[in-house]
Amino acid sequence: MTGTVAALAFLPGLAIGSFLNVVAARIPTRISIVAPRSSCPGCASEIAWYDNIPIVSYLLLRGRCRSCGGAISVKYPLVELATAVLVSACILVFGVTADAAIFAFFCAVLVVVTVTDLERRIIPNRVVLPAAAIVLAAHTAVDPSPAWAIAAAGASLFLLLAALAYPGGLGIGDVKLALLLGAALGAAVTVGLMVGLLLALVPSIVLLARHGAAARKMAIPLGPFLAAGSVVALFAGHAILHGYLSLM
Repeated sequence: MTGTVAALAFLPGLAIGSFLNVVAARIPTRISIVAPRSSCPGCASEIAWYDNIPIVSYLLLRGRCRSCGGAISVKYPLVELATAVLVSACILVFGVTADAAIFAFFCAVLVVVTVTDLERRIIPNRVVLPAAAIVLAAHTAVDPSPAWAIAAAGASLFLLLAALAYPGGLGIGDVKLALLLGAALGAAVTVGLMVGLLLALVPSIVLLARHGAAARKMAIPLGPFLAAGSVVALFAGHAILHGYLSLM
């Protein structure tokens, strides 16, 4: 039953991903996510509904605008696909439950944060702060415990101290994102932060190897790595944490 629902959720997940593309493009520029209709970034022609079907339209148009022939970024179908996979995975792992709904919402926010941080080096307050409040309230309602708030505050404080110690490496946006991560993951947020920071070391090492001391002035967006670490923590965090503690 759960597998069937997860499979059925894939198509709505694609539609949600299409909407997230709009959110990621418009929220940072303070444009309404409702109107105007989506348009080609090259020629500004409105995109017809039949050219806005998730993934299918991109493939049929071969990644080109119907009006001007300009290239359409592959990020659009990738966001749609990633969202659909994450939504379906939440249902498959957590069942048809309130937790699955909370985690699917959480994953959707992580997708938006990843896109905005990669493209604009911004983690929008208008996305992450309301999302943190919603997730914290929802988790507390479903599983009444101070643990969610403690994890949110602890994760945010940890990154705040890191940002104060190393201002060039972390931004306040990452600190606010940690609120959401803690509220969603609870104790497993430690795994999410650890994995995210370890993943961020990879491009840092590459930059250091290629540019030497000059790499210290080259910033990389941390949000996408924290998001990736949080996805790992969401689906395997408690197992990783239990395995680590059992070794001590």
